[in-house]
Amino acid sequence: MNYVDGFVAAVATADKQAYQRHCQAMGAVFKAHGALAVVDCWGDDVPEGKLTSFPMAVKREAHETVVFGWIVWASRQARDAAWAAVMADPRMKDQPMPFDGKRMIYGGFETIAQT
Repeated sequence: MNYVDGFVAAVATADKQAYQRHCQAMGAVFKAHGALAVVDCWGDDVPEGKLTSFPMAVKREAHETVVFGWIVWASRQARDAAWAAVMADPRMKDQPMPFDGKRMIYGGFETIAQT
């Protein structure tokens, strides 16, 4: 089964187009280094929770929108090798991050079921 990197972050709502351009550019870099799919989503129905929620997890501010995305890799080994290449890719130097990376949540996940 595939391996997936997932992330959640908060982006200034006014920066939606800049974030979309960033996603397209980064998606091209990930795909060039072996990603099978790169999906980026803009929050549309992301409620505040009382105990936990996406907005609480990323400390979303009133002027921000929660974003969610994932990258699909063939395996954990493919992902680990690709990340080293992605970080060395010169296109990474020209990519301003249109969000606060300190409030981004991310991790790698082993796929255990797929329907």
